[in-house]
Amino acid sequence: MVVAALVLPDPLAADYTAVLASPSLNHPLGTDQLGRDVAARLLAGARLTLGLTMATLLVTSVTGTVAGMTAAMIGGPLGRFVPRIADLLAALPTILVGLIAAAVLGPGLPSILAAVCAVGWTPFARQAYHLTVAEKAREYVIAARSLGAGPFHVIFREITPNISGPLFAHLLLRFAGTLLTVSGLSFLGLGVQPPDPEWGAMVAEGRNHLFDAPHLVLAPALAVVLTATLATVTGRRLVSSRRPAHSAVP
Repeated sequence: MVVAALVLPDPLAADYTAVLASPSLNHPLGTDQLGRDVAARLLAGARLTLGLTMATLLVTSVTGTVAGMTAAMIGGPLGRFVPRIADLLAALPTILVGLIAAAVLGPGLPSILAAVCAVGWTPFARQAYHLTVAEKAREYVIAARSLGAGPFHVIFREITPNISGPLFAHLLLRFAGTLLTVSGLSFLGLGVQPPDPEWGAMVAEGRNHLFDAPHLVLAPALAVVLTATLATVTGRRLVSSRRPAHSAVP
């Protein structure tokens, strides 16, 4: 009996005999307006919400880091072009970009990816640019160049190990904002479409029953808040405990 109770039902299966049921042994987080198990939908929604967040973070962090480091290594007016473009795009609200993307591509996953990736690479590019510029002026990089090290050796063996720590910490700090953006776009109906479960979309679906079935909103909202808080705390601890990783001269 206990094992059976722990097995969650299909998150898309409707049960009209258990509409808006309160949390119980059979439904640990209750059911929604169609009788679907909220706990099952919350776990299934984690795959979409966290998967989208991590996918967009991967794309934006890699794109922004490569762009920022490349611009810093090039230097001069051409190198400063990338951070200036990043500053310009960073001023655009992601929600506005999401509305434009939804108008062009239609609501759905492509709209979320396009909106977040179009703006999300900019903070990584600016940070990578400034970190690389600072590392280029340090003694170990100057010494490596004086001994004949090429640009690829300087980038991958000298600079990257020393800026990877703050870049990773920044990625964790950006996780919370990206998660809120992804969930917010779905809440507005621009992202994941029903009946697929997603935390922001679940909050939107349950807001009409906020007073008679508050678990519909509280469960996904708490999942977003707790996940974002955990990522932020972890990122701040990494920042505070970071140690410089000076590279040896080849």
